Amino acid sequence: MRSAPRQAIRDIPTQVKNQDLVQRRRRQIVDAAVELFIDNGFHKTTTRQIAAAAGFSIGSLYEYVASKEDILYLVCDAIHAEMETGMADAMRRVSQEGNPLAEVIRAYLMVCDHMNDHILLIYQETQSLPHKWRQVVLESEVRITGLFTRALAKLMADGKIPLLSEAAMDLVAHNIAVIGHMWTFRRWFLARHYTIDDYIRHQTAFILNMCHTQEPAPTGRA
Repeated sequence: MRSAPRQAIRDIPTQVKNQDLVQRRRRQIVDAAVELFIDNGFHKTTTRQIAAAAGFSIGSLYEYVASKEDILYLVCDAIHAEMETGMADAMRRVSQEGNPLAEVIRAYLMVCDHMNDHILLIYQETQSLPHKWRQVVLESEVRITGLFTRALAKLMADGKIPLLSEAAMDLVAHNIAVIGHMWTFRRWFLARHYTIDDYIRHQTAFILNMCHTQEPAPTGRA
């Protein structure tokens, strides 16, 4: 993992006063833990195994975290940080002539492809987090979805797609998020029939078609 934990630095108490040292050591813990969690699962991985993989004694590990749940939160936070960094880097490279929504979709799906195991880990193990941290992890998902909403708003402002209602724009943004999740959860099947480039091309066409389709009139039914 390349990205350092963000919000988690403030949320998780530590006995160490030097915050730069805390960040470096927690990055080591995350790097060790994420592979163990992916390979063995959260519940079958012990803090002693994580300490050994990180090159710490078990006592040193507990200077930086208080529990295995703390480590899982650090891992989830770091995964989301890397996803957001990857998307932000890709979006900065977008050509002025390109379709910003198509570029955002491509950047997002390439990150999902690269981080397939990490994303799956979040969804498998988030329920093991305390409620307050689970909410932070879910808020990170919403923040990523907000990137799609902003791309849609820019397209509408530039006159490249018809004006969408706020509700429709929100649903399109969540549809984009879900197609990334689908590549993660159903990759066992999809990868037999599509390359990641095929998948991106088909799903981008689907989303862009949604944006150019007139919204149906309300039926009046509940």
